[in-house]
Amino acid sequence: MIVADLFAGVGGLSQGFIKAGCEVAFAVEFDKEIADAYKKNHPNTEVFAEDICQLDIDKVKQKYPLIDIVMGGPPCQGFSQKGKRLNLGDPRNFLFKQFVRFVAAFKPKYFVLENVPNIITTSNGYFKDQIIHEFSELGYGVCCGVLCASDFGVPQDRKRAVFMGQFGKLEIGLPISNGRKTTIKDAIYDLPFIGSGEGEEKSKYDKAPLSEFQKELRGNATILYNHIATKHSKAAIEKLKLIPKGKGKEVLPEYLLTKSIYSGTWSRLLEDGIAPTITTRFDTPSSGRFTHPVLNRCLTVREAARIQTFPDSFIFYGSKGSQMKQVGNAVPPMLAYAIANVIVNNEKYK
Repeated sequence: MIVADLFAGVGGLSQGFIKAGCEVAFAVEFDKEIADAYKKNHPNTEVFAEDICQLDIDKVKQKYPLIDIVMGGPPCQGFSQKGKRLNLGDPRNFLFKQFVRFVAAFKPKYFVLENVPNIITTSNGYFKDQIIHEFSELGYGVCCGVLCASDFGVPQDRKRAVFMGQFGKLEIGLPISNGRKTTIKDAIYDLPFIGSGEGEEKSKYDKAPLSEFQKELRGNATILYNHIATKHSKAAIEKLKLIPKGKGKEVLPEYLLTKSIYSGTWSRLLEDGIAPTITTRFDTPSSGRFTHPVLNRCLTVREAARIQTFPDSFIFYGSKGSQMKQVGNAVPPMLAYAIANVIVNNEKYK
């Protein structure tokens, strides 16, 4: 099946759909550094590194007349606000309107729209109903709900609202849990145990894979990319040394406690548990529970990518800030794969 990936980021959704046997014809990503990383990892996909509002949809359609699936996660700031005064006419939601514009133009068999979970519940479901109405007007049956990535083998408590649409009669539903559970230990303990400030963009594995998850994500990779630990300050390292395995800021003396709006600050990841949502600041102990279970440092880009379920063959390019953004903003490929399989299997057994 042929796919268009809008608001593509580095391509988490694309990875899952490609694994399910789909082909991504084109992707749209406004951030040029991230678009470049997408292109390097998906050389067969045309990437439009431009403002989607300025993209000439007729020209794109001439080049790619047949698109089976339109997918993406348009920012919808208005949906996070309270009150029915905000609707699909809200200027802050114009990017959502671009998603609708592409669906209307290409008339794909299916679409997949992912977003923040509260898009479904805000204002007693007002926005959810508006979205369903918008696509119903185009002839699509729609199902929606909140999926948790940890139900699909992702070692992370990441929740996303997902709308799936099918032109005509709705024959599909959201994927159900595959029962696979992955821990932090399963995900990253085969990677070299480097210290703060250590590591290189290209390095070597120093041990064999220790779990099925590690074997799967390593695949045939022989070079380890993006495994560089942030160089923390001496004070930060001394503070981390006070936090034993399985613990967090609750063990710190009061004079070392700082105010933070983030939960899990200065707390270690639990090796037999899962991570909280990986954000774009996973290199900072004060940004959440992103400290390694046993080492006195935060996650590397590769460790965070593992927790997001990107294969080791997927390389993150650009500045460190951009790499963290690429990882933190992505849809976990394993979750995307589960979504893709619903559509692919429906087509297969028609």
